[in-house]
Amino acid sequence: MTTPSPLRPLRVAIAGIGFIGQVHIESLRRVPGLEVVALCHSSQAAAEEKARAWCVPAAYSDYGEMLAKEKPDCVHVATPNNLHYSMVEKALRLGIHVVCEKPLAVTATEAEALADLAREKGVVNAVHFNVRYYPLVREMKRLREKGELGPIHAVLGSYLQDWLLYATDYNWRISTAQSGDTKAVADIGSHLIDLIEYVSGLRVSAVMADFATVHPFRKKPKKAVETYSGKMLDTSDYEDVPIALEDLAHILLRFEGGARGMVAVSQVAAGRKNDLQVEFCGAKAAMSWDSRRPNELWLGSRDTANRTLLRDPSLVDPETRALISYPGGHNEGFGDTFKQLYREVYDAVRTGTPPAEPKYPTFAAGCRQLALCEKIVESQRRQAWVEV
Repeated sequence: MTTPSPLRPLRVAIAGIGFIGQVHIESLRRVPGLEVVALCHSSQAAAEEKARAWCVPAAYSDYGEMLAKEKPDCVHVATPNNLHYSMVEKALRLGIHVVCEKPLAVTATEAEALADLAREKGVVNAVHFNVRYYPLVREMKRLREKGELGPIHAVLGSYLQDWLLYATDYNWRISTAQSGDTKAVADIGSHLIDLIEYVSGLRVSAVMADFATVHPFRKKPKKAVETYSGKMLDTSDYEDVPIALEDLAHILLRFEGGARGMVAVSQVAAGRKNDLQVEFCGAKAAMSWDSRRPNELWLGSRDTANRTLLRDPSLVDPETRALISYPGGHNEGFGDTFKQLYREVYDAVRTGTPPAEPKYPTFAAGCRQLALCEKIVESQRRQAWVEV
């Protein structure tokens, strides 16, 4: 594989122009040495409209044509889940580095095939578990690695949203054909469980799941509505469709070594816009982090006063400091996690080959979460503990 010249910007193409695709573009532009050269969407008119709005030079409705003509160094896949496998595979076979939104594919088997192909081609590959890139998430990992918590015996977590609270809320994620066999768990539960394993160093060994579909029928708009956008439709603009996927899930976890966990995910929790909370309980101390206050880390102790660590480069581990761009008191948040992920990924892209031990989440992380999702779905169907 050709190593990109350090004197030219790396060329990046984007597949997908919805909410998250636009965040990719905005964040890529905050990393020096990157140039977004093209975007792709199934509608040429929509692609051109977004390209004009975002000042992207080229717009395509044919993904293969975009890759062939633009010859990007890296492509970001931010499309519905059912398109991930084919798009990632096509880029890998051309030797193009890939950043893919989660889930990496619809099934664990597809994900493993992509991971194998990425290894064969020797290309940089990343799955977009951006929550790892809040600085205080990295700090939690470092505190655990340094033994500050002692052995972890319990983990509690939740990821709550309300954007699907009403029966009139509809999105491609509602469709089994586009999402796969799970919605809330694959969409936000994967972020939460990846975060838990990443920070704790523990691996889930068994799961017990209980799902609920709050709206067995939803009113599907007869025209497109973007994720998180306001709904300005009346009754004649909808059609009723049956829903097979879960709106919420409660999951018990067992970890290798004996620790226990409990997580809840919901996309029908009124007032919760995008709230991830996690707490790690160890033999010596505990720590808790809340995405609504991402620049604060609660540290709990039995024998001394509890304390709150504020995100400040002078107060954290050197590895955490690498994820902080601004001085203490200058808050960083959601968009900064994308930027920090891309900084690590594109350092590798610039060399032309994946590092031996990448810090960023690779396709292996995507395979792991899909394998866990499949076991969680199996547990729900069997209403029993399932070994991972």
